[in-house]
Formats: sequence, C-alpha cells, structure tokens
Amino acid sequence: MERRRVVVTGMGILCPTGNTIAEAWENASAGRTGIRTIQRFDTSHLENHFGGEVKGFDPDEFLGKREARRTDRVTQMALYSAQYAMEDSGLEITEANRYDVACVVGSGIGGITTIFESVKAFLEKGPKSVSPLLVPMMLPDSPSSKISMRYGLRGPNFAISTACATGNNCIGEATEIIRRGQAVAAIAGSSEAGLVDVAIASFNNMTAISRRNDAPERASRPFDVNRDGFVVAEGSAMLILEELEHARARGAKIYAEILGYGHTSDAYHVTAPLETGEGAAKAITRALADAHLAPADIDYINAHGTSTPLNDRSETLAIKMALGEQAYNVPISSTKSVTGHLMGAAGSVEAVFCIMALNSNFIPPTVNLDDQDPDCDLNYTPHVGVEKQLRRVMSNSFGFGGHNAVLVFGKYSANGSS
Repeated sequence: MERRRVVVTGMGILCPTGNTIAEAWENASAGRTGIRTIQRFDTSHLENHFGGEVKGFDPDEFLGKREARRTDRVTQMALYSAQYAMEDSGLEITEANRYDVACVVGSGIGGITTIFESVKAFLEKGPKSVSPLLVPMMLPDSPSSKISMRYGLRGPNFAISTACATGNNCIGEATEIIRRGQAVAAIAGSSEAGLVDVAIASFNNMTAISRRNDAPERASRPFDVNRDGFVVAEGSAMLILEELEHARARGAKIYAEILGYGHTSDAYHVTAPLETGEGAAKAITRALADAHLAPADIDYINAHGTSTPLNDRSETLAIKMALGEQAYNVPISSTKSVTGHLMGAAGSVEAVFCIMALNSNFIPPTVNLDDQDPDCDLNYTPHVGVEKQLRRVMSNSFGFGGHNAVLVFGKYSANGSS
C-alpha cells in the first residue's frame, strides 16, 4: 500500500526574533539576534542576565485576565502559535471531522513558572495558598490539552517530552499518525517557557550556558572556538499537518512536504551527547532512509548547533559519519545563534525556519562565528545568509537524556518527486 503523503498547510510562531512567521523569519534570515538583557523579571540575583526573550506578548490581552491566570506561560504561548497556525491554514473543525484531527504538542519542561511560584507560596504562606489548578497548569500535556479544547479536537491527543528534541518528535509522530490513517490532519509543535530564574541558575551551575553579560547579542556562537555555552530562550511554534489528498480537496496552500523522520537514543549521559556522534548519525541516516533519499539529496541542514563545546563537536562528527564526504558540500547553519536555545520548542521553531528557507530559497546564517573551531570543519554559513535553490532540507534536534530526532522537509511537488 502506498504511504500517505503529509504536507504542511499552516504555521504559527512566537519566538525571540518575532511574533509572526514573516517577522521571525525576516530577522533570522538577516542574522538579527533576539538575544537581549532580560526585561521581564529582575536578574540581579543571578550570574546570567540575558536570554532569548519573547517580546511584546501580553497574555492578558490575548487570553483575557481570567484565562491567563489559569494557564502557565508555556500554555499561553502554545495557544498563541496554534491560533495563528490554524488561521493560516484555513482548516475548519466541524462535527464531521473533529475525531480525525490530532493534536501532538509537547514541552521539555512544562509549567515551571507555576511549579516554582506554587512551591514558594506553600513554603511562605502554607498549604491553603496553593492554587487548586497547580497540577493541570504544570503538566507537560497542558498545552496539547488546552489546544484540543479550544478547537474541539477529538482525535489522538498527547504530549511528548524529549527535552530539546521535543519539537521534532512531536512533528514526526504527528506525521506518523497521519501516515497510518489515524487522522487526516494534526496540530503539531511545541512550547517552552524555561526562561525563569530558577532554570537559569541551574543551567549556570551546570556550566552549560554562556556568561557573556557584557555582550549578550554575541553570546550564542555555535561552532566558534570561543563558544562558552548556550543561551536560554523561550517560545513556541505550531504546524498544521494534513494528508495530501485532504489538503488538495479543500484547496489548501501547501508550504512543504514532510519527507523523512528518524529518531534514536544515545543511552549515554543525562546531559552530554555521545561524543562520537554515533546516535545522532543514526537518526540522520534513518531520516534519510525514511525519505528515500541519499546524502547528496540534502541541500541544507539546520543544525542543532547549541553553542556548547560538546554538542557542536559531536554534531559535526555525526553529520560527517552520516553523510560521508557529502558533509563538506552541504551548507549548514544554526539559527540558535539568533534565537538562543528554546529547548523543547527549538525543533518546532527551527521547522518553521526550514520551511521558510525552502520557500525563500535562502539559507539563514550562523552569526557570531568569528573563529571557527578546527574540530568543527564544515560549512556553517558564517555571518551572512546565502541564496540557494533548495529542494530538500534537514533539521536536527538532540536533547538531554540522549534523545535524537531528525526531520527532512521537501518542496511540495504534485508528482511526489520533491
């Protein structure tokens, strides 16, 4: 039986480089960073004072004060990007199709602000001060549940939490649901609201994040010999996925086709990647096999590229292991250089950037790559983006705990030869 083809018909985003697809992509492709000194809360008690902060988003205005009080920031941002994705797609949910639309939306951390504030209230004021909504607000499945309730989606509905690979896993698993006929469409993506002082303190004590307080806009520098850690960021992105014939039947615009999905585990360390890159390489080769493509068929890779010493080196090894000599020919870049690391939301935000790269025939740059690490010896598109005809692009996401998830997107072609 021929495999069902899955296409992207809508997108929504909320991230450090912008609150719309056009704004976020324009800034990312131009190499304009969204990393700044944090404005939303006081950081004077921390060693790190900057991050990839979402700007100009007012949950009270978007949801109303009552609903905003009943949802953590992770869910607020997920609802925002889901609304824009649904409007963009024009997909209508009716009594006839609501059981055929899935919702696969995850978060690496979940409602950490709610947890932190509730624990403080409990310790300072006692048990009666704790909100009865603490548990539903903190759960990683709160974004998927709230989105499904808002749109009346009664198809498969679940959250995936695979740390920094969450976004790619959500999109990949939603694709598989449609491929095997359990849904005709899905909202798929992820959200993360980990830009909070307790998380920043933990990452700092782990020595995982940059300490360039004097120049935050230059702190995220993937593949640079002077990189000193990632930059904590927040945001959300959602894709509307549809079975191709369903999208065609309603005359939907098609941004791209999802061609391949591969995922593996390092089974190695709670935070560090497998140094040889073997687990990540296997995810890349499985994504290629799923897409029925060879290494030479990939025109661009959006790297995980976190700006940590270990990740950038091991990812470089993984790409070379998976692609062989072709690794030196394919352009690569890390958009985390301008957004920071959105952790669980990284994969879905970078999926949007991959799709926009396909539609624009433009490779976004890796900014701040001033002195390339000799161990990272591939073409990372330093400083300035490049115009290039793109047909198929790859997006890598690797998470704490050894999660590796890779997606391949292609330009839509009616005859299937993207």
